[in-house]
Amino acid sequence: MGSAWPAMFQDLDVPISGAGIISLIINLGIITSSLLSNRLTRSFGTGVIAAVSLAIMATALWGFSLSHSFFLLCLWAVPYGLGAGGLDAAINNYVAIHYASRYMSWLHCMWGIGVTTGPLIMGHALASGASWNGGYDTVALIQAGMTAFLLLSLPIWNKRQAGNEQQNDGENNGKILSLKEIFRIPGVPEAMVCFFCYCSLENSAMLWVSSYMHLQEGLAVETASALTGMFCLGITIGRGLNGFVAMRVSDTQMVRIGMGILFVGVVILFLPAGSYVAVAAFVLIGLGCAPIYPSLLHATPDRFGKERSRAIIGVQIACAHVGVCIMPPLFGFIARYFSVGLLPCYLFGLLALMICMNERLNKKVREAKEVR
Repeated sequence: MGSAWPAMFQDLDVPISGAGIISLIINLGIITSSLLSNRLTRSFGTGVIAAVSLAIMATALWGFSLSHSFFLLCLWAVPYGLGAGGLDAAINNYVAIHYASRYMSWLHCMWGIGVTTGPLIMGHALASGASWNGGYDTVALIQAGMTAFLLLSLPIWNKRQAGNEQQNDGENNGKILSLKEIFRIPGVPEAMVCFFCYCSLENSAMLWVSSYMHLQEGLAVETASALTGMFCLGITIGRGLNGFVAMRVSDTQMVRIGMGILFVGVVILFLPAGSYVAVAAFVLIGLGCAPIYPSLLHATPDRFGKERSRAIIGVQIACAHVGVCIMPPLFGFIARYFSVGLLPCYLFGLLALMICMNERLNKKVREAKEVR
């Protein structure tokens, strides 16, 4: 939507801020379905939930392609968010339980490739005169193809699930936990704050990097805009490389390494060393972001138990999207009424809280394992 919105808001005759409303609706849908994912995946299985979620998203994208009013876009944003949250929670839990850490990094590397590919598809549609509706139509067809592929693969998912139940790996054991019970698990509140801080930092940097570089560092608009792509590319390349590093390094170490790189990148932003150094700092911030989210997710079954991981991962993803809803827009108000130059301070505050909560999380997990 970010790449299409300059054409969309003029076409629809709505304020430029309208994208924020659609984004908020999508994220609220993601939060809702993430919190429900434990019950749904337990009842129907990961394969079915993934296929249905993809089908819902494909339908919503097709709805976007047919929409010619802002109200309809808001309407279709509801199923899109619900499908995205269900898919996110189900797949992440499945990979966290059944695959090594490197596969989680590569899974999220694919997210980076998708983030890069989507705007390219939309840009091609706009350049060829097909309008933004045509861009959404293309992505809806791709998503429909993915849905069909997943439906055809359901026997494999079901066979794997049956084998897992025979092995008693804990994925489908235990009772369904309420939110109150989840919050009482030692380390869960700290993990939730980590996810909140990480996605707040990542999305704040992604949203405001170009504005910061243009208004604070004096780069030309087109040059500053390209930095958003470089930031996402840094995350994508980092996650591709992290898959190999994770073969020898634990999830806890991967998170600490990422936070260390993030710290260096943010500190460099405070130095009065010119725009090129600031560009290097944002690339470092992207590389530092790369291992944190997938490694935190992959560590969940080991930290809290496989029988509770699905419920906890759903809550963690919901908390991450609460951060996406609140913190990037909050910095918009700070930039408007004070200065966009405060972005390094904003990122540093989120990073400091995340580091503190991560160390508290590690300590509580160690203590809980010693008690067991």
